[in-house]
Amino acid sequence: MNIKKFDSRFQILPIAKIIQENATTRTFVFEHNLGGRPGQFLMMWIPGVDEKPMSIAFADEKEFWVTVCAVGDFSQKLHTLHVGDKVGVRGPLGTHYKFRAGEHLALVAGGYGAAPMYFVAHEAVKIGCKVEFLSGARNKDLLLYSEKVLGLGVNLHISTDDGSAGFKGYVTQLLDQIMAAHPARHGGRLLQSTSRLSETLASSAQKIDQVFACGPEVMMKAAGQVAEKHGVDAHMSMEKYMKCGIGVCGQCAIDDSGDLCCLKGPVMSWGYLKKLPEMGQYHRDAQGRKHYFFKPLAK
Repeated sequence: MNIKKFDSRFQILPIAKIIQENATTRTFVFEHNLGGRPGQFLMMWIPGVDEKPMSIAFADEKEFWVTVCAVGDFSQKLHTLHVGDKVGVRGPLGTHYKFRAGEHLALVAGGYGAAPMYFVAHEAVKIGCKVEFLSGARNKDLLLYSEKVLGLGVNLHISTDDGSAGFKGYVTQLLDQIMAAHPARHGGRLLQSTSRLSETLASSAQKIDQVFACGPEVMMKAAGQVAEKHGVDAHMSMEKYMKCGIGVCGQCAIDDSGDLCCLKGPVMSWGYLKKLPEMGQYHRDAQGRKHYFFKPLAK
């Protein structure tokens, strides 16, 4: 299936605008018709530094956005650039989120995942979708895109680990409560739920049709498990170490399937991901070494 309508050849583009989102995160705006669909990514090149994959935070016929947290050498160098400085761009690349007009979507964003989830919400409301936007962070200062999301007219649900804003706890715990309040129906019967929300609210609420997630892999695994518990399909945007982004280098091969994340993904179904031994367990670095999200138990 060909999902690329736009020219994905290499472009040299000047930075048109820089928005400071929080203490560590900036949005870089480029006035160029990149195109792309929610969930796709691009490859960004800084001469003399490196080329890295970046999620598309927004794109229309006039401009596109890339929101970047300064966490590594490449992103820190990007944060030193100014309006007018130029970078190389290839894209759009990869798979995207799919939704139909009028669907009820739960969008789960962990940390910087709020930026690409904003793109999903922006396009979804244009075709009449109802959106529950769940944004989670460690504390209120790390929340992203809250005002932008509210500007779309969707339902924004905030969670913070420390309780400094919104629900105190993980965003996936909040997802569980919201899905219990909007239960899927199977054969005319409501699915059983452990939520404390009232049956009256549950019986009158519009069911959630799909769950989309973007953020830390452990969070996305939990989101997939919550969606499955409530009988709802889920898709999420996986982050693997990519060098080429077009299926040539093989760097982003997935254990044990051998599929390439840049071609199979980055957006993939929970039904596929839950069968992978690496999902929510570890990631591989540039040399292919495993780095576990949690320390393995001693044998």
